[in-house]
Amino acid sequence: MSNRFEQQTDEKAQFRQEYATQQGQLQTQAKKRSMGWIIGGVVLALLLIWGVVSYNSLTTKQQVVKNQFSNVDVQLQRRADLIPNLVNTVKGYTQHEEKVFGDIANARSRLLNAKTVDEKAEANNEISATIGRLLVLAENYPNLKADTQFIKLQDELAGTENRIGTSRRDYNQAVLDYNTSRQRFPAVVMASILGFQREEEFKADPSSRTAPTVDFTPNK
Repeated sequence: MSNRFEQQTDEKAQFRQEYATQQGQLQTQAKKRSMGWIIGGVVLALLLIWGVVSYNSLTTKQQVVKNQFSNVDVQLQRRADLIPNLVNTVKGYTQHEEKVFGDIANARSRLLNAKTVDEKAEANNEISATIGRLLVLAENYPNLKADTQFIKLQDELAGTENRIGTSRRDYNQAVLDYNTSRQRFPAVVMASILGFQREEEFKADPSSRTAPTVDFTPNK
C-alpha cells in the first residue's frame, strides 16, 4: 500500500514538473514573439521616419532647383524680348545682312519653344553666338554705333547677359546640391522608390562664355 501511494505521489510530482516546464516554454515563446513584434514595430517606425525625412529633404531641394530655373527662364525671356528691338534698330542702318537677322530669329524662336533644360541651354548658346555676330557687324556702321537707341539696347542686353550668368550659376549650384543629396545613402533608395530623377545642369557653350569685345563709343 505504501509503495503504491509513493508511486502515485511521484507521478503527480512528475506531471506537475512537466506541466511547469511546458508553461515556462510557452511563456518564453510568447515573450520572444512579443519582443519580435516590438523590434519589428521599432524598425518600421524608424523606416517611416527616415522615409519622411528623406522625402521632405529631396522635395525641398528639388523645389529650390525649380525656383532657380524659373529665375534663369525670366532672364532668358527678358533677353528674347530685347532682341526684336535690337534687330530692328540694326536693320535701319544695314541693308544686306539678312542671314544674320534670320539666324537670330530662328535662335530666338527655338528658345521660346524650348521645354527642357538642355533645349533652353542649347538655344541660349545659339542666341549668344548670333548676337555676338550682330554686335561685331555693327562695327562696320559708324552711324549705327552712334545711335542712342542702339547704345541703350546694347547696355540692357549686357546687363541681361550678366543676370543670366548669375542665375545660371545659382541654378547649377542648386542642381549640384540636389543631385549630391539624391545620390547619398540611404536617400538614394527613397529617390529610386519615389521617382526623384536626376536634374540636369544648365550648360554654357565654352565658345560663348567670352563675349566679343566691341567698342560702341561714337566716332569723333
